[in-house]
Amino acid sequence: MSVASGKSKRGAQALSAGVLAGDRVALARAITLVESAAPQHQQAGQDLLADLLPHSGRAIRIGITGVPGAGKSTFIDSFGCFLTERGQRVAVLAVDPSSALTGGSILGDKTRMERLSRDEKAFIRPSPTGGVLGGVAGKTREAILLCEAAGYDVIIVETVGTGQSEVTLRSLVDFFLLLLITGAGDELQGIKRGLIELADALVINKADGDNIAAAEAARAQFSGSLQFVAPATAGWRTRAFTASGLTGAGIFELWQTISAFAAETKASGVFEERRAIQRREWLHSALEARLRDFVFGNAAVRAALPGIEAAVVSGELSVAAAAERLLQLIARDV
Repeated sequence: MSVASGKSKRGAQALSAGVLAGDRVALARAITLVESAAPQHQQAGQDLLADLLPHSGRAIRIGITGVPGAGKSTFIDSFGCFLTERGQRVAVLAVDPSSALTGGSILGDKTRMERLSRDEKAFIRPSPTGGVLGGVAGKTREAILLCEAAGYDVIIVETVGTGQSEVTLRSLVDFFLLLLITGAGDELQGIKRGLIELADALVINKADGDNIAAAEAARAQFSGSLQFVAPATAGWRTRAFTASGLTGAGIFELWQTISAFAAETKASGVFEERRAIQRREWLHSALEARLRDFVFGNAAVRAALPGIEAAVVSGELSVAAAAERLLQLIARDV
């Protein structure tokens, strides 16, 4: 073992101990490490995940998305506090959009979840998407495992709700929750048609004040529509609820439903089957990412790429021929 690899292993073990002890600072550092794209952090991140993998997998993973203005952060703030008041430890992985120009992100979820961010039983981690297609951070899977190893019972992953992130989110979580609102019109909620078949529950949020009757009417309408939609999870009937992140109304019933979902799918084997499929998809995703890094990190490819790109753009060279030419450059070095 080299000196560098020895230091990496020892550093990972020290950080691992902090995560297992439930230290939120250590958990934040661990997530930062596995999210890092710096070459010097890669091995340490892998060592850390190897240490903590046996301690993961025991939480219920909930994905939450919704139409613009659905009140996701307010809802999660209320939902998370409801859970911590009942002894649950809750981790929220709030994925923020990264700027296409600067790579920066807003990362403002802690300010939008005021009560939960002050709760000692909660951990909120805003993470930039880093330009990853689908609006889900590239290392969200790793962050979920780290939070589970730190002893969190419920992991909530909130996406940016861009309309592209939902299929990716479905592949990360056990229970998929779609937040909707009344009065937005189909032009804003057109996203919902393709999402209902992914959701394990629909929630008409902001069911408070003068909006209660309209929210109940929308719930009834969606409940009728769900009869004609194939369930997202085998053996589970997708249901519609009303709730309010402002008053907390409906959250108890929703949590009862999520708990019933976990119990039923574990008993039937569907829960572990989904987890197994997700692990396989994670492997494929990681392999694709490593292959991409390998290809574009190759010196011969970097040298030839500008000229080949120019030939493709000008129409002188087909895309298939260009890709083959680049792969042949790599083959020579292997």
